[in-house]
Amino acid sequence: MMTDPIADMLTRIRNAALARHDRTEVPASRIKAAVAEILKSEGFIADVRETEGEGPKKLTIVLKYGRDRQSAIDGVRRVSRPGRRVYVRHDRIPRVFSGLGISILSTSRGLMSDRDARRLKMGGELLCEVW
Repeated sequence: MMTDPIADMLTRIRNAALARHDRTEVPASRIKAAVAEILKSEGFIADVRETEGEGPKKLTIVLKYGRDRQSAIDGVRRVSRPGRRVYVRHDRIPRVFSGLGISILSTSRGLMSDRDARRLKMGGELLCEVW
């Protein structure tokens, strides 16, 4: 039984990037799709597709690499976990590597990056940090 599906998704992405795989698959859900879309819009992954086949739906995440197969994702950290939720106000959202990375927040208006949350002055649950 999996208690933290977002952490599982982030771990699969991290492991696939370290192993230099082209893509990885995760079981689909709306929150995972929203996290993947934010990563795509911020330039950390190349594409995300929902695939249907036998059994449950899956998200196929296509990873992005630069020169010398250097991954666009250097690190991922799950901040808020099922055992310890972390909530922040809009003026307390941390800057990841002085703005080179992003934080993903769950707000009352849905999931958004730290830049969007600061611009809209929205706080929420700090899900993860990616750099």
